[in-house]
Amino acid sequence: MSTFRNPILPGFYPDPSICRVGEDYYMVTSTFEYYPGVPIFHSKDLVHWQQLGHVLDRPSQLNLDGTPCSKGIYAPTIRYANGVFYMITTFVVSATGERRNFFVTAENPAGPWSDPFWLQGAPGIDPSLFFHEDGKAYYTGNRMPPAGQQYQKHMEIWLQELDLETKQLIGPTFSLWDGALKGIHAQEGPHLYRINGYYYLIIAEGGTGHTHSVTIARSETLTGPYEVGKTNPILTHRHLGQAYGIVNVGHADIVETQNGEWWMVCLASRPYGGHYRNMGRETFLVPFIWEEGWPVVNPGKGIVELELRRPDLPQHRWSSKPACDHFDAPELDQRWSFLRTPRGDFWSLRERPGHLRLRLKPDSITKYENPSFVGRRQQHFSFAVRTSVAFTPGSPHEAAGLVLLQNNDFQFRLEITMNEIGQAILRLVRRENGIEAVLATCNLHADRVYLKVEALEQSLRFDYAEIAEDWALLCDHVDATILSADKAGGFVGAYIGLFAESNGEQSNNHADFDYFEYVELDTN
Repeated sequence: MSTFRNPILPGFYPDPSICRVGEDYYMVTSTFEYYPGVPIFHSKDLVHWQQLGHVLDRPSQLNLDGTPCSKGIYAPTIRYANGVFYMITTFVVSATGERRNFFVTAENPAGPWSDPFWLQGAPGIDPSLFFHEDGKAYYTGNRMPPAGQQYQKHMEIWLQELDLETKQLIGPTFSLWDGALKGIHAQEGPHLYRINGYYYLIIAEGGTGHTHSVTIARSETLTGPYEVGKTNPILTHRHLGQAYGIVNVGHADIVETQNGEWWMVCLASRPYGGHYRNMGRETFLVPFIWEEGWPVVNPGKGIVELELRRPDLPQHRWSSKPACDHFDAPELDQRWSFLRTPRGDFWSLRERPGHLRLRLKPDSITKYENPSFVGRRQQHFSFAVRTSVAFTPGSPHEAAGLVLLQNNDFQFRLEITMNEIGQAILRLVRRENGIEAVLATCNLHADRVYLKVEALEQSLRFDYAEIAEDWALLCDHVDATILSADKAGGFVGAYIGLFAESNGEQSNNHADFDYFEYVELDTN
C-alpha cells in the first residue's frame, strides 16, 4: 500500500480550507499578525502542495498596524463558483477583540485578488460561503445566540444570503445549530455542503486546544432544522491524552476527489519534549467514507495518523525548494513573512546584490510594531539555521542578528550590538514573559559574523564564527519550550528570522545578510 506522511503542511499553517476545481486542489490557512496574509497552495494529489503566493499581499488589502500577537487574520475559507475564487475570513482588529469579516475574489488563484469587500452586520468569526445550485450564495459564521448564552462561550452557527452584486448580506438571518456537545463551548469554523440530497453542516467545537473536535449535522432544507449526527464528534483526539503524538485535532474542511473519494483537511499539533507545540497548529489530511448518510473518518481507527494510505490520485510532486536562500532572486521567497504590514523602505535585495539588506528601524520586535524583520516558520522538531551578517553597530541601541520568535514577549535573540564602552559584542538574549536575560556574550573583532542555531528538539545550541566554518560555542542546552504557545499563550507557531533594529532611536545603519539556511537535523 502506498502511503504518505502527515502533516501535509508542516509548521504554523492552521485552520485549513480546501476546494477542488476539476483536477486541481487549492488550500488556504490562517496567518494572524503576519504579512502577507493567507498563503494559498495548489495540489494535484492532495499530498504534495506548491505555494502559489498569498491572497492578501498588498497593504490596501491588509492593514495590520498595531495588531497584537495572535490577532489579525483568522480562519479563511476558500470556495470556487462560476469561474471566480472566493476567500472569506475574519480580521480581529485589536486587543479589544473587534471583529470584521470580509471576502476577496480572483479569477486566478495565484492572483491578483481584489481589495476586501467588508460585510456589514456580520458578527462572529470563521465565516464560510456556500453556493447553492439555484445560483444564490450564503454566508455562515458563528455568533452569540439571539436569546443569549446558556453557558460561557456558548455560540451558534447562523446563515444569511449574500448578494454577489452588492457584496453585502441581505434578507433574514437563520439560526442553524449550536453544536452537538452541550457545554463544550466555542462552536465555530462552520462549513456548509450539499451532498446526496442533504445539507451538511460541519463545525469545530471545544476550542482549539486539547478538547478540539469536529462535529456534524444535516438537514433536508437549507435553513433547518438540522439533525445532529449520532456519532459526534466525528473526529477528535481528546480521548487519547495529551501525551499522544498528534493533539488538538479539529477545524476541518472536506473535499471529494474526481475519483469519488472523500478527504478531510484539519488542523492538529505535534507535541515534543513534553506537551509543548513549538510549531503551533499544522495541516493534516485524513480519509473518510459515508455510511448511512454520515461520515466515518479513517474507518477502523477514527483518528488522524502520521502515516496513511495515499489518495487514489496520480502522484504529482513539485520542484523542491533549496534549503539555503542566497538572496539572489529579485523578490523574497514566498516562505518569508513580515511582522504586520511592512511600512517604509527597510529591506532590499538590490542594494547589495546577493544579500538581504535590512535597515535598522526604531520599531522593536518586542512591541506591537512593524520591526525590520523577515522570518520563516519552524517546520521540524530538530533543525539547524545558519546565516552570515555584515553589521557594525553604531551605538548600544543598535542590534541585528537571528531571532527565534514566538511572540513579542517570548523569544531568543542572537544579536550583534555594542556595549557601553563601544565594543562590538555578540549576545544571546532570552525574553520570557517580557523579562530579558542575557544568557551569554562575547566580544567581536570582525565586520562579518557567522551565526548558527541548532535545535535538538527542546534543546538549543548557539554558535558563532568570525572566520567561515571556524565555529565557537556561545551557549548550549538552552530550553526551547518558551517558543510554545503552551507557555507563551496565543495561537501562532514559532518563526526563525533575521532582524535589525535601533530600539526607539533613529538610525541610518543597516545589516547585510549573505544567506539563510534552514535544514532538518537527523537526531539518530
